[in-house]
Amino acid sequence: MTQRVLTQTLRRLERNGMVVRRVLPTSPVGVEYSLTPRGESLREPFGRLYDWTVFNADEIRAPN
Repeated sequence: MTQRVLTQTLRRLERNGMVVRRVLPTSPVGVEYSLTPRGESLREPFGRLYDWTVFNADEIRAPN
């Protein structure tokens, strides 16, 4: 993933209320992202999807 794609993705997530961006008072200026309650609500379903993918990875990769 390029820096540009990462920046666009984070901006979209922020705009959709999934993450909040905080500017850090450092030199150079830094930023920190954290999940909002809306973003946090996806942790469980995405976790289940991840577990399913890992469990079925060999079958998914196998040629048809």
